[in-house]
Amino acid sequence: MDSGAKVKSDPRRALPALDVLLRALARRRPELPGWALREAARSALAEERARLAAGPASDAPDLEALEARAVRHACELERPHPTRVVNATGIALHTNLGRAPLAEAALAGVVRAAQGYSALEIDLVSGSRGSRTASVVRKLCLASGAAGALVVNNNAAALLLVLAALAREREVIVSRGELVEIGGSFRMPEIVEAAGVRLVEVGTTNRTHRSDYERAVRASTALLLKVHRSNFEVRGFVAEVALPELASVGRELGLPVVEDLGSGSLLDLSERGFPPETHAPSRLALGADLVCFSGDKLLGGPQAGILLGADAERVARIGRHPLARALRVDKLTLAALDATLDAYLGGRAEWEIPALRQLLERPDSLERRARNLAQNLEAVVPRALQVEVVEDHSYAGGGSLPGFELPTWVIALRAPAGAARFAERLRRATPPVLARIRDDLVVFDVRTLLDGDEKALEQALRGALR
Repeated sequence: MDSGAKVKSDPRRALPALDVLLRALARRRPELPGWALREAARSALAEERARLAAGPASDAPDLEALEARAVRHACELERPHPTRVVNATGIALHTNLGRAPLAEAALAGVVRAAQGYSALEIDLVSGSRGSRTASVVRKLCLASGAAGALVVNNNAAALLLVLAALAREREVIVSRGELVEIGGSFRMPEIVEAAGVRLVEVGTTNRTHRSDYERAVRASTALLLKVHRSNFEVRGFVAEVALPELASVGRELGLPVVEDLGSGSLLDLSERGFPPETHAPSRLALGADLVCFSGDKLLGGPQAGILLGADAERVARIGRHPLARALRVDKLTLAALDATLDAYLGGRAEWEIPALRQLLERPDSLERRARNLAQNLEAVVPRALQVEVVEDHSYAGGGSLPGFELPTWVIALRAPAGAARFAERLRRATPPVLARIRDDLVVFDVRTLLDGDEKALEQALRGALR
């Protein structure tokens, strides 16, 4: 009798059957696809069973909350991924938001390549097989002055390929102060190890000298590696071997010098206040034998790893390595990169490539845009919420230019029920809006708002205030 009473009092018995919940969800949101509703119903029931099993026997299922949770899950499943968002963070190369948005010409190139067949690996004159990367390689060489170039699927892959092709089962020397960890917990020593290379660390965390490299060189040394500190700074009592000096060491000892630049541009932005090392062609001119960097950071193109070389034969040797095929890019990436390079070669990059346009926008232009947007938002937001336009600063993002601040203008809003909760509501809008939070204020930076984003932001605010 007692055991029967326990079975009857189990709150999980009050949960609806799967088909009953599924019909209820279909009535609430008939526009959602059946597969998403079915999976959401299964998931919601499993979560509720687990909650009830872990709680007191007096607990009862909240059927309204159960349905609402299942609908939210179904919406998440059905939403295209990655979904478009409004970037109001001011971080132009935000890794979590897909880094650089593509230029219009690059988007058109992707559509052309995707809509039908394309001459990806065929010579249209001879009819024989051709090279898929020949066009972008030629344009990279023209835009940079490099003797040779390669394109793979990201910058980590470019470095992996260089190490595997030039240094496998040998040693590579690098400063301890440059052993970076990039996003997703990928560490430089692990990439080197994956290439089958032995890493030789020299110097200390904060100070490395020319003599440290020279003493570490031996018969098994394959190359000298310099890694840009793309996501951190070392300040104070510091010393490092600059690229020209390291190149001098390499020449004296007959060793190639490879620089992992991380983020590089084909434009010299130093006169606009950007660090001079962001100009990839200058790194070759300063003595690097090979330079690799990302395509979707300062370059403003698609995700890709770009390798520039001072010696065409060395680059060709790297391209013949078996890993090159495993790391190659697809037709959509090539189409986007080809159009991006056209903008550089045609002198149009500063205004055609969104990331460059955002990063180079003047503070007075940003202030005008912020004040105009604030006027529009004041018609949406209750006066008690205090919409303010203030000076601020932002960063490039994407693991590039650590410590380099960009002056900007933002709209600061003191939200009801706290900034964190209000920002969550904005993230649930369609499209979702991403903002910064500072001192319990929700901050919208106009630097990264694209055409049409202002209207989307207004609509998201209306929804969040309901």
